[in-house]
Amino acid sequence: MNTRVRLSIDRQVSFAEGFPFGDTGPYERLTGSAFFELDPDDPANANVVDLALAPRNANGAVEFRADLDILKPVDLARGNGCLLYGVNNRGNKTVVRVFNDAPPDNDPLTLAAAGNGFLMRQGYTIVWSGWQGDLLAGDGLLTIDLPEALENGAPVRGKVRQEFIAEQEGVLWMPLSGAPTIRSYPTLDLDTSHATMTLREHERDPRVPLPPDAWAFAEAEMVDGALQVRPSSTACYMKDGFKPGWIYELVYETEGSRVMGLGIVSIRDLVSMLLHDAVDADGAPNPLAGHERAYMYGASLSARVIRQFIYDGYNMDPEGRRVFAAAYPHVSGAGRLFTNARFAQVGRYPRQHEEHQWPSERYPFAYSVAPDAFSDSLDCVMKRSESDPLVVHTHTNTEYWNRHASLGHTNPRTGDDIEFPETVRVYFLASAQHMGANPPPEDVSQQRPNVMNNGPLMRAVLTRMHRWVTEGTPPPPSIVPRQADGTLVSPEEALAAFPKVPGFPTPASPSRLPLYDYGPDFDRGLVTEHPPQPVPGKKYTVQMPLVDEDGNDLGGLRSPEVMVPVGTHTGWNLRRAGFAEGDLASLAGSFVPFARTRAEREASGDPRHSIEERYASHEDYVRQVAEAARQLQAARFLLEEDADRYVEAAKSRDPLNDAVPLAPLALGKAMPSPSASVR
Repeated sequence: MNTRVRLSIDRQVSFAEGFPFGDTGPYERLTGSAFFELDPDDPANANVVDLALAPRNANGAVEFRADLDILKPVDLARGNGCLLYGVNNRGNKTVVRVFNDAPPDNDPLTLAAAGNGFLMRQGYTIVWSGWQGDLLAGDGLLTIDLPEALENGAPVRGKVRQEFIAEQEGVLWMPLSGAPTIRSYPTLDLDTSHATMTLREHERDPRVPLPPDAWAFAEAEMVDGALQVRPSSTACYMKDGFKPGWIYELVYETEGSRVMGLGIVSIRDLVSMLLHDAVDADGAPNPLAGHERAYMYGASLSARVIRQFIYDGYNMDPEGRRVFAAAYPHVSGAGRLFTNARFAQVGRYPRQHEEHQWPSERYPFAYSVAPDAFSDSLDCVMKRSESDPLVVHTHTNTEYWNRHASLGHTNPRTGDDIEFPETVRVYFLASAQHMGANPPPEDVSQQRPNVMNNGPLMRAVLTRMHRWVTEGTPPPPSIVPRQADGTLVSPEEALAAFPKVPGFPTPASPSRLPLYDYGPDFDRGLVTEHPPQPVPGKKYTVQMPLVDEDGNDLGGLRSPEVMVPVGTHTGWNLRRAGFAEGDLASLAGSFVPFARTRAEREASGDPRHSIEERYASHEDYVRQVAEAARQLQAARFLLEEDADRYVEAAKSRDPLNDAVPLAPLALGKAMPSPSASVR
């Protein structure tokens, strides 16, 4: 029995008020559902944890349903023949936001939702679907309804571990999932003496047990000036409130595990049907029939989905057909996705301070074969040349400090450089931060955020990937810091190279990566050690990019903001006082401006040259930005329209003028003329 995919399109509407996007013309939006019937005995699905425990229908198949959302040219013949699957991030649609400099929008309909129109002007058909099985519906989030694993007709039971960190004062309770959009695993017992709650300020601090009467399985609210506390099997209440920035860790008994590994499998089967079949499983016309190829893009969590998708061999469907011709993971770090597990908590991920022991970063880390440091394994992310896609991968400074990115291009056993496969390109976006121009919503950082826009470089990389597939023209060679040229160094060497700027403290260290023991059945998707314990003496070697005299990264792809700087950009920031001071502030970066004059910098003790020492005039600054942009354009890392944007942005801001706030370049998001196209 082959996998069956049936589509139900509930709505078909015009997008962007019928605006004609270059040669492609107007777009339309289709929304509805995809219904799956999957053969649990097919070897192509053999690694899905607990699939054997999923209920089966009369045909012996496992059924589930996912949200479906499509943006397509009204006339597919005017598109570029490429289906671009945007792996949603916690249900949010991000691919248009990133490549079009568009505002966040989970219900994109207006012309404003198209941003600068880049993807539409290129003629891409954009597809999103739900894949994350613990999301709750609402706010336009894409969800998927996955089956629950049953043993003897009853939900499976087990222990789960959850962390809670409040990033503001006055937080009294949180859902057990830690987020209102994530389904919580309910406690089986409201008696807190039967669970374990600990508290610590920093990740490395000893866990301090909290007495059972200090908290409750409950939620709270103020009603007519009085606090009302209601028992709840899906919430955690602290009687004295959560200490901001502190790590609360709860271990408790639960039941009801969904077969989460099916979420990634659904991407394989949906896109394969859309790409290869003229009709769906019920014989209804495939609305995207005729596409020549498919690409996938994802950032952060979604990028780890891509790496896990490739690692698990899902780029070949059960009928032996290749799914994606190319993949673009952005800011994954060295991790993959830990979702194919019992009691999976899909959105969790490790950082220095938060969720440090979550098992997303685990060997193998690299696309190419490299030995493990602590076993006899010899493995890699890409190991199926007959089906693996071409890959372009970008990451930022944040991934070195917080997500162990160096392990993606070094030998875990020796720490030496390793080479990428010929089918892979990796580009380090120097001095950029994980979230690009989007600062974190809860800012507990010491410095102002790094709001450097990663979109221009990423648009060029996507364009090179497309031409790699369609024309056979490889993109430029990978650019990452290397030991061989001295740009990849130890954390201690990297920190020693930073300029000593008053009021600009540097981290104590990056996020470290010990080898953790998650229990004897971890390889089967079962975590039984709560909390996991580090294996004594076993810690992976992480390395950092070296910085120049300004504190900006060497060894990477430098944008005009870094080539012609007005300050220091980093991919890290530090938590401020009252919020676990000194630890890395999640995935936030920082921007520390230069002094405007030599007198100002000398008075403050800033060793970095001032603005007036760097640029003789506003015209000189614009000239240098233009030269940097044209250099990147000549090297195929910047499109002409983005080179022009950099120049116009530089003209609009004089960094020597005290009346103008000193900040990174704010690139315009204006829509080019309808005829503009970069094919």
